[in-house]
Amino acid sequence: MMDSKEMSLKSGIAAFETKNFTMAMKLLSPLSEAGNAEAQYRMAIMYQNGLGVVANELLAFKCMVSAAKQDLRFAQHGLGFMYLEGECIGKDAIKAVEWFTRSAEQGLAGSQSTLAIIHEEGRGLPVDREKARQWYRRAGFTDKANTI
Repeated sequence: MMDSKEMSLKSGIAAFETKNFTMAMKLLSPLSEAGNAEAQYRMAIMYQNGLGVVANELLAFKCMVSAAKQDLRFAQHGLGFMYLEGECIGKDAIKAVEWFTRSAEQGLAGSQSTLAIIHEEGRGLPVDREKARQWYRRAGFTDKANTI
């Protein structure tokens, strides 16, 4: 049987996924404040995009960092994009690669392919075709890996 925190988390995630952001905010906010990574990740997205709440880049970044540090791979991926694009925080290609790598090492194909593109295009870093090929292969894009 689920406890009330598990119920709130499941209900909050369901509200988030069905775009009922006001309800998601109500259910996930206390869990986020208590340190729940899944809640923090979704709170970060809502704060970043002004979904069910006034946009707040500082809180978005704070929530994403907290969830990412708990090894939630989607939060690590999201934090990588914050650094890569300069959203909620200044651009920092080194930190972006660090967070994408943490997520990619957990098997997230989106982070693996993003790392491949960063290395292929030299986004904030020198071009490194060998690293690009390695990440494309890990992401399952062997044809792409063989053509760069």
